[in-house]
Amino acid sequence: MLVLLPPSEGKAASGRGAPLKPEALSLPGLAEGRAAVLDELVELCVSDEEKAREVLGLSEGLRGEIAKNTGLRTAGARPAGEIYTGVLYDALDLATLDAAARRRARERLLVFSGLWGAVRVDDLIPSYRCSMGVKLPGLGALGAYWRTPMASVLPEAAGEGLVLDLRSAAYATAWKPKGEVAERTATVRVLHAPTRKVVSHFNKATKGRIVRGLLQSAAAPKDPAELVETLRGLGYVVEPKAPERAGTAWSLDVLVDEIH
Repeated sequence: MLVLLPPSEGKAASGRGAPLKPEALSLPGLAEGRAAVLDELVELCVSDEEKAREVLGLSEGLRGEIAKNTGLRTAGARPAGEIYTGVLYDALDLATLDAAARRRARERLLVFSGLWGAVRVDDLIPSYRCSMGVKLPGLGALGAYWRTPMASVLPEAAGEGLVLDLRSAAYATAWKPKGEVAERTATVRVLHAPTRKVVSHFNKATKGRIVRGLLQSAAAPKDPAELVETLRGLGYVVEPKAPERAGTAWSLDVLVDEIH
């Protein structure tokens, strides 16, 4: 099973140890793309702070994020699972998982990123600011930029098992499963049951808890149909929609009564 996650907008501070070693990151097929995005992002932030703020979509109060980007090559790196914070990652709470669940997290979770393309939770990276919605002057929109390298790397990472896609719309633009990979992919939408509406905070927190539950349970559903039964066994109300045509993904609505 491969679980695709979005990153978090806010991030923890960089570490105090050794700096980034790009060659040590997972998915080496993305190395060339990472180098190009890193080079342009750092150059932009070093050479023109005002333009960088505009390109990155930062408010005046977040101007300090630009300085963070200028030091990406020398800042201390730490596991991506510690860098990413926010609602989903608070609910997932990787640090409190037992050893077996943490091992499954390292094997199964893949976090998408405007800067890195995608990383494993144990990949060592510095804190940064660069969302998938950014359009860099030289490379263009990052969602479109990453599609070509992702198309060759992600099917191999997915292997032959289930793909659970929990990404937000911006990050889903970087890779869309196709063919038989799509047929064993499930996307999840979390709805407030009484209103049947998506509530952003509630949606992220529930997805974090779903991933945590799957990791703790040691469940390994092989396809979307088995995933539905696994989630129901974990206490979730799930309304599945099987694909209507070949080469498309399942969609699952998870209904939750309480918003917290």
